[in-house]
Amino acid sequence: MSDSSNLSRMALESGAIQLNTEKPFTWASGYKMPIYNDNRLLLGKAEYRSYISQVFIKYIDSSMENPDVIAGTATAGIPHATTLADSLKKPLIYVRSTAKSHGMGNQIEGPLTAGQKVLLIEDLISTGGSAINAVNAIRKSGGIADHCLCIFSYGFPEAQRGFEEIGCQFRPILTFLELLEEAKSMQMLSNEQIESLHAWHKAPFKWAQTKGF
Repeated sequence: MSDSSNLSRMALESGAIQLNTEKPFTWASGYKMPIYNDNRLLLGKAEYRSYISQVFIKYIDSSMENPDVIAGTATAGIPHATTLADSLKKPLIYVRSTAKSHGMGNQIEGPLTAGQKVLLIEDLISTGGSAINAVNAIRKSGGIADHCLCIFSYGFPEAQRGFEEIGCQFRPILTFLELLEEAKSMQMLSNEQIESLHAWHKAPFKWAQTKGF
């Protein structure tokens, strides 16, 4: 079974990813969407955390130079970055969305020296904004950030364009379309539901209005 298939089953069984075309979820943006992702539920089992770290290590070995530092996005990327950093015996840092307004005013917490190669870990990439912001913060501090690994990506073209524009490669373990294929093979969805989810993926911010929600 592939990495994406294994993670699909973990996410669906744990409730980290939920699909519902009849009673959509309200995202923080206010949009109603037929999918909800909360990868914090994957923290509940040691084998899930370990598996995600093992896949990240495989990706590092196959497609990038050995990083000097592992970085997690605050807050959801931090635990998975920690597991990975522990496995690799590497320093760990984390990146806030903005600099603190008090104390040292840091946006990056932890030791980072100019010229170090930093691998960014994100839990979820939708449009890519938070991860791209973190990459830019690392670079501004002198780190070399050319790679981002994440657990799940919706596969929106905005994210791909954003990462291309800043010259950073990103790779998810699982994408939305891979998830949909696995859910289909598990007979979790009707043909009508699958069609509706495909329609959402093509126009996610218009889907609810089209459906009358």
